[in-house]
Amino acid sequence: MTTTRTPAPTPGSPPGSPGTSTPAAPAAAPRPKAPPVVRVRDLRKRYGEKQAVAGIDLDIDPGEIVAVLGPNGAGKTTTVEILEGFRARDAGEVRVLGEDPATAGRGWRARLGVVAQDSRDQAELTVAESVRYTARYYPDPAEPDEVVAAVGLSAKAGARARSLSGGQRRRLDVALGIVGRPELLFLDEPTTGFDPQARRTFWDLVNRLRDGGTTILLTTHDLAEAAYLADRVAVVRDGEVVATGSPETLGGAQARVPQVSWTADGVQRSERTPAPTALVARLAATAAGTDGEITDLRVSRPTLEDVYLGLVGHDPSAAHRTEETS
Repeated sequence: MTTTRTPAPTPGSPPGSPGTSTPAAPAAAPRPKAPPVVRVRDLRKRYGEKQAVAGIDLDIDPGEIVAVLGPNGAGKTTTVEILEGFRARDAGEVRVLGEDPATAGRGWRARLGVVAQDSRDQAELTVAESVRYTARYYPDPAEPDEVVAAVGLSAKAGARARSLSGGQRRRLDVALGIVGRPELLFLDEPTTGFDPQARRTFWDLVNRLRDGGTTILLTTHDLAEAAYLADRVAVVRDGEVVATGSPETLGGAQARVPQVSWTADGVQRSERTPAPTALVARLAATAAGTDGEITDLRVSRPTLEDVYLGLVGHDPSAAHRTEETS
């Protein structure tokens, strides 16, 4: 038997030379995932005979914008008020910024921003006074004048809150909610009363807040708003989360099947198909007119509104619980 020996390295030989043993670089340890900003398990709340919240589970990760959608009476507002610490729960586990909202103190509340659906306090203060007054409650507030400018109210800084229009008052509500530099911001129907330009300006502000590290929980009936802003959507029906996912994947593949519609022999026809291009090719061979065109041809893909309506009961096939990973 012949034994082969590796020659010993000569002094000064570079690493990797014959006979030199180069230790492997240690693999970088995977960075642990940050805990969720919001963690809810089996949340329940009853009002008399009405089970308003019937076992909601929900996680929101740092830096996410999550939109909670659902019809009136679905349990959205009750759930959000529990997360904000304004309402007691009957059962379930809730952690918001690592603490139980039912027992968390002032320091925890200073890390939140809340834009409620309706507020009419401080009506006699001016816009600037309201924002400066609210800023004093926070340990590290934003510059009040910059916040007023960010919500588009610089021209109204000296106006009393009671003199503002509905949309302007809503912008003031938003300013009061963000002046404390919140880690977690609750937005409940934030753009009610906004004109289209003001709404788009506000959406840009929300995206800047998220880019700056703020986690945002949005409740809205404006599905275009949810589609534009949300990283994930949670649909609530009858006190339960019936689906979660990105606006593009919510409801799963079956809820996203395109529909092809056309007119043939004077009759409007339509067909749902996962392969609309192939169907159109067949129609071009069998249903096109003498000019080669297919009458009233249209290919449409379900919108977030279509999927949402199915999930809240307008389409029985979508009524089962589904989960999509964004």
